[in-house]
Amino acid sequence: MKRILVGAAALSAISVCFLNIPRLFAAETEIDRTVLPLAEAQYQGTLAVTEDDSTAQYPSPVGAPAGAPNILLVMTDDVGFASSSTFGGMVPTPNLDRLAQNGLRYNQFHTTGICSPTRAALLTGRNHHEVGTAAVVELTSPYPGYTGHIPASAATVARILRDNGYNTAMFGKDHNVPAGERSPSGPFDQWPTGRGFEYFYGFINGDTDQFQPALYEGTSAVDGSNRPAGYLLDEDLADHLIRWVHNQKASAPDKPFFAYLATGSAHAPHQAPKEWIAKFKGRFDDGWDKEREKILARQKALGIVPADTELSQRPDVIPAWSSLSDTEKKVYARFMEVYAAMLAYQDDQFGRIMAELERMGLKENTLVVFIEGDNGSSGEGGPEGSLNEMAHLSSPRELHEDVDWIAEHLDLLGGPNTYEGYPVGWTYATNTPFPWFKTHASHLGGVRNGLVISWPTHLQETGGVRPQYHHVIDIMPTLLEAAGVPEPKTVDGVKQKPVDGTSMLYTFADADGASNRATQYYEVLGNRAIYHDGWLANTTPRNMPWNIAKERGGSDVTTYPWELYNLNADFSQSRDVAAEYPEKLAEMQQMFDQEARKHQVYPIQDSGGQARAQRMIRAAGNHRTEYELWGPDISLQMMSAPPIYAMPFTLTADIVVPEEGGSGVIVAVGSYFSGWSFYLEEGRPVAYASVSPLDQPGNHSKVAATQPLTPGEHTLQYQFTHEGDEGGEVTILVDGEAVAVGAVAKRPYIIAGNGETLDTGRDTNVPVSTDYSNGGEFNGEIDKITVKINISLMFMMKQAVQTLME
Repeated sequence: MKRILVGAAALSAISVCFLNIPRLFAAETEIDRTVLPLAEAQYQGTLAVTEDDSTAQYPSPVGAPAGAPNILLVMTDDVGFASSSTFGGMVPTPNLDRLAQNGLRYNQFHTTGICSPTRAALLTGRNHHEVGTAAVVELTSPYPGYTGHIPASAATVARILRDNGYNTAMFGKDHNVPAGERSPSGPFDQWPTGRGFEYFYGFINGDTDQFQPALYEGTSAVDGSNRPAGYLLDEDLADHLIRWVHNQKASAPDKPFFAYLATGSAHAPHQAPKEWIAKFKGRFDDGWDKEREKILARQKALGIVPADTELSQRPDVIPAWSSLSDTEKKVYARFMEVYAAMLAYQDDQFGRIMAELERMGLKENTLVVFIEGDNGSSGEGGPEGSLNEMAHLSSPRELHEDVDWIAEHLDLLGGPNTYEGYPVGWTYATNTPFPWFKTHASHLGGVRNGLVISWPTHLQETGGVRPQYHHVIDIMPTLLEAAGVPEPKTVDGVKQKPVDGTSMLYTFADADGASNRATQYYEVLGNRAIYHDGWLANTTPRNMPWNIAKERGGSDVTTYPWELYNLNADFSQSRDVAAEYPEKLAEMQQMFDQEARKHQVYPIQDSGGQARAQRMIRAAGNHRTEYELWGPDISLQMMSAPPIYAMPFTLTADIVVPEEGGSGVIVAVGSYFSGWSFYLEEGRPVAYASVSPLDQPGNHSKVAATQPLTPGEHTLQYQFTHEGDEGGEVTILVDGEAVAVGAVAKRPYIIAGNGETLDTGRDTNVPVSTDYSNGGEFNGEIDKITVKINISLMFMMKQAVQTLME
């Protein structure tokens, strides 16, 4: 029988020994004999306890319910209902087709109409206003439905599954981290790893570059320098997902996983490998009007839409294809070829994931939920399309593409020097047969998305179409029911909000059964609707997505016209019957008001133009007018960085130039799509401003000193002052003496692309200038950088308020 020493006396004896370790083991020091009698005396009072008097206990982790499936949730980005061949669209997606053949397609599934709200609703099972996400998280206001923060009272499906025996991981786009919290100092509770995902590899902005993305692993930025030739984000995401599954099953083969893949495709920037773009050469020369007719015919043949479905009428803001010049047709067709290549390439990567799950023997008990798009296709490229969408949307000036120049440089489209979005005519075609597009939550073109579900061990019928009316809030309850996991009443002691969604599993065995969702409201940026028992009442769109950032103060949302549709007889929302049924419309409007009050929708706000003003307000309120950056390797996203975009500033750097001469980036902010870089080129100080990488007049301005800096310590200063609405002037000073003065033709108005940062000692991700490569790491020392915004806080606030009132 073993005896165990316990009690205060034993602990005291141990502590005495540890306290005297230096004396016991010091060189040339005899053991202190006075310690032993003390320890012996304490031992005499120790109690003797046997193993029979104790109960063995080990931590017992929660296990998933028996038979719980692996879950793969996939959601693409800005992919309209009629993009994919799976739903009759123009782009071949053979791997999604295969999933549908082994699963079910849903032709009345809906999203919220825009990015962040859909993603918040998907993961929480609550309506987007209920979880503070009325619009994209960059557009917030001090009202419960508009905070941009998912509350602790709405735990995500990832958190719930993790707490019930699942491993959880996310790959790709998370557009739910508040803009002000994308910083090295957090807080991190709104990041994916703070919302239940044990592992995250992806990006946290609305989009990112496919060739040089701004990525995070967990909450740490990924070093994107020295990526291999031919790198593309969609392939990288698939690689990481497969590698994670390999490791998960190697370490816990009986433990189910929940993997969420949220691709950046096919959101702008539309980018794809050249060989994939070439596959679609000439494919869309018939134009968007003719393609809509072809799509509808295919949809009817596939049983995706009823046989009597009509095409909704093309709005006047979209030109007829026949009205375009031959040059415009040539250019606009290439825009669509790039989009098609991007989506087809993404499908190819999804196919790799599915093939690996099958190879590993996991396919049969893996529930795959594939949502083709987080909203309808995007019209943010405008009537002409755009080669630099971020600059197009953020600039206060009207930007127009030179179609003749593009026609002479078609090979640039889809490559790393474009941040393109296609013309809105293709938006309308890829939303066939529905009207309008992304942000128009009032219309099916904004909220109707294709859904495919496959679960081989639980589907008796495959290849069918399900017509039940459902919404993205229904995905979370579906996954929990499939896993056998109940909805928690509390999480971390916080009482949980009621889940607004309802499970869709009943549709597996009941092809024609009535939907268990009778009512659903919609609202994004003033565009609103209410669905009830086959009827849809909705407002008429007032703001177009390509102008939303220029709509300053919004409008009176009570004056929006309303429309009424009987979707039971009009699948495509093509016949407005408001004039025929005024009482029904009034009834539906009252129902919307009830749902809006219930779900924190009020006060409705319809201006995305508040974004620019809010950046100015944050610069005045939350930011300082002076910033200190202590050394290299600092990386800050826009809301944490000095707001030098569109503002006069002084940047001062204390540096040490090495004996061999200085080279590399001291400070860079943004990218060549819109940004500043301050660097040494062959030892000469340079200031570089770019609003586009394309070789067109005024797109880049370079001011450089004529002499290199000598080795040793220097104080380098860059002063920028405004001149007119677009340009300005840069003065470069070395140790207090002006060494260069030059004009900036067009000043950057935003840090672009999305997710780009202010960096010290290097230029991460997409560079601002091509004068350096692989980040242009500075070869000297950076002691301190000071950035001073040369404008008063009061003036900044005044300008912001004026912007809101315009």
